[in-house]
Amino acid sequence: MKPTPEDLKVLLEKLSAPAWKAREHALVHGKTRVGCAILAQSGEIYCGCNVEHRFRCHDVHAEVNALTSMVTAGERAKAILIVAERDRFTPCGGCMDWIMELAGQEAIVAFQSSPDGPFLVHTAKELMPYYPE
Repeated sequence: MKPTPEDLKVLLEKLSAPAWKAREHALVHGKTRVGCAILAQSGEIYCGCNVEHRFRCHDVHAEVNALTSMVTAGERAKAILIVAERDRFTPCGGCMDWIMELAGQEAIVAFQSSPDGPFLVHTAKELMPYYPE
């Protein structure tokens, strides 16, 4: 069932502070710190941040960090909020693969570019319209 706009705003506001807090712990060699908070089907929140390796052999993106923590707990995602101080930001293709696999095509995938800023909201399917079903 799709949440009402009011319920969606409350849900994303609940994820905002944990996502921004996770972002504070990002280990980066570049400019972009990313945080992610996931609301699981159970109501629990799982967070992640990007962790970059200085030789760039295997950076861990915030979305994958949060998703794998969620899976470790035996959960499935309901909504994902990704935060970064960027005007335009979406998950990379690899992260979208993880989102599609572990959250599903109808999962809410939202973005916020400042702690009190507006939310840009999509479904995973809207971000990856041609992803195999």
